[in-house]
Amino acid sequence: MELNANIPDGPIEQKWDKHRFDMKLVNPANKRKYKVIVVGSGLAGAAAAASMGELGYEVECFCYQDSPRRAHSIAAQGGINAAKNYRNDGDSVQRLFYDTVKGGDFRAREANVYRLAQVSVNIIDQCVAQGVPFAREYGGLLDNRSFGGAQVSRTFYARGQTGQQLLLGAYQALERQIGLGTVKMHTRHEMQELIVIDGKARGIVTRDMVTGEIESHLADAVCLATGGYGNAFYLATYAKGCNGTAIWRAYKKGAAFGNPCYTQIHPTCIPVTGDHQSKLTLMSESLRNDGRVWVPKKAEDCGKKPGDIKEEDRDYYLERKYPSYGNLAPRDISSRAAKQVCDEGRGVGPGGRGVYLDFKDAIARLGKAKIEEKYGNLFEMYERITDENPYATPMRIYPAVHYTMGGLWVDYNLMSTVPGLFVLGEANFSDHGANRLGASALMQGLADGYFVIPYTIGNYLAANKGAKVAADHPDVKAAEAATKERNARLLAVNGKETPTYFHRELGKILWEHCGMARNEAGLKKALQLIPELRARFWKEVRVVGTGDELNQSLELAGRVADFMELGELMCLDALERRESCGGHFREEWQTEDGEAQRDDENFAHVAAWEYTGEGKAPIRHVEALAFENVHLATRSYK
Repeated sequence: MELNANIPDGPIEQKWDKHRFDMKLVNPANKRKYKVIVVGSGLAGAAAAASMGELGYEVECFCYQDSPRRAHSIAAQGGINAAKNYRNDGDSVQRLFYDTVKGGDFRAREANVYRLAQVSVNIIDQCVAQGVPFAREYGGLLDNRSFGGAQVSRTFYARGQTGQQLLLGAYQALERQIGLGTVKMHTRHEMQELIVIDGKARGIVTRDMVTGEIESHLADAVCLATGGYGNAFYLATYAKGCNGTAIWRAYKKGAAFGNPCYTQIHPTCIPVTGDHQSKLTLMSESLRNDGRVWVPKKAEDCGKKPGDIKEEDRDYYLERKYPSYGNLAPRDISSRAAKQVCDEGRGVGPGGRGVYLDFKDAIARLGKAKIEEKYGNLFEMYERITDENPYATPMRIYPAVHYTMGGLWVDYNLMSTVPGLFVLGEANFSDHGANRLGASALMQGLADGYFVIPYTIGNYLAANKGAKVAADHPDVKAAEAATKERNARLLAVNGKETPTYFHRELGKILWEHCGMARNEAGLKKALQLIPELRARFWKEVRVVGTGDELNQSLELAGRVADFMELGELMCLDALERRESCGGHFREEWQTEDGEAQRDDENFAHVAAWEYTGEGKAPIRHVEALAFENVHLATRSYK
């Protein structure tokens, strides 16, 4: 397997413009002769399908929800970054580029990140034109707020529901194309296999989640925009339906998997309260603009009501440790700091797994009405879940799995190692390195969908118009047969434990040994426990019902089976990366004051894993990262 990033020549500021000019084009009249499949209808998928439909391609879009509006992008709260410099506080494309590379702990590809920073300014214009109701200042100009990892205000927002508003904009663009007939929408369909013919991606196999029918859909290219795999941990902030099946099945058909160990722990989530929970809830990072994070200085004060703890007995530990950034320190650093004070016995709430996020000072300074205007829906959500009033008593928060920076490896054109298979948004590995800065997920999803893939897929199609594939092609039939055999195997086990039981057990292993902190002994233990659990799964799982009907037990079992294998690769990748960087914190590699310690000499690269067959060890390939525009430096927010 060869990893060719296909980065254009020339100065980084000119690479994307030069590349767009050099790429081959498809004649407008010929675009209708090409069919493109888009799997996923969140920000990246809906934007891509709408944009390619507008260009004239024949597009088929698939999602497992009953409407594209239910994509998990709708859950994003805090905002979207763009280098508009509306605040005139020193922002620029170069600074957004630098902050993103530094935030990712120098483990991202420079060319991709610079392009992201460049097109960020176009995203805001596009969304405003669609009618996205961004917050505005008194004079009518778009407002900005601060986010972690940056010392400028570049985050555009719509209260605490930015993802919802952006998705509605993309959804309306998608529905317009559906109405015009350029996009055909398939809801309640789950991709279960990638069809590869003559080494190129030519379609997918899906299961109709209502009827159970196994169907093949063929095209000239396939785009995966199916999100991240963080639900492997069981307890995470993802919607419960989010899964890694699409990218995992593509991996097993030849698509390299990049940096699977890079998972992000978000510092601002409602803490776990017991085994009854099936997911966790995010509280937007934007809250750290006005909320102050603290714990008692003395462990014996942890049982007291927060109002009874004097100011001098409070430890505002982020402000103490990182004075330059304070409560807006990046997510990985803030999460580990919370874990550290809780490990010291100074955590609050049930089990001591929580820290306070306090708005008392902000309410005194700005007034309750202003705080309600900025964060009202978030405060309401918190109160509904916890039955505590955050205007009167501090929120309790604790880190939780939120995002995956790893994903299928892609080149500069967003194409995987399988020609014709493109990967967008969180499903790819490309832009965030070892840690994503807040408000950059929406930026990447829309950049990939609106401004990158419409160009790069044309370049591929212009040179790769394949012969029409017949529905009875042997490779199509083989993919269908493999899908049916896998489902039949799950139904035939007839064990005694539910898929949820095994999912929860896997999550415990991953959180314990491949969570906020990892070490060699723990990872080796996980690599022993996961295969044992997987063997039990295939002997003891109970999948009720049949495959010829709506069957959520079968859906979940298939996803959990994939999470088992993916979880093992995550641990293997974490074991082989013998350094600490961003969200990957190996306890053996840390500075004297507990910060991540990179090894640039040996690990300034992307790890891309190649599947070699059932029961065989995957092969680890390396894409070296060159830093010509941002000099490697110790990452410091102090």
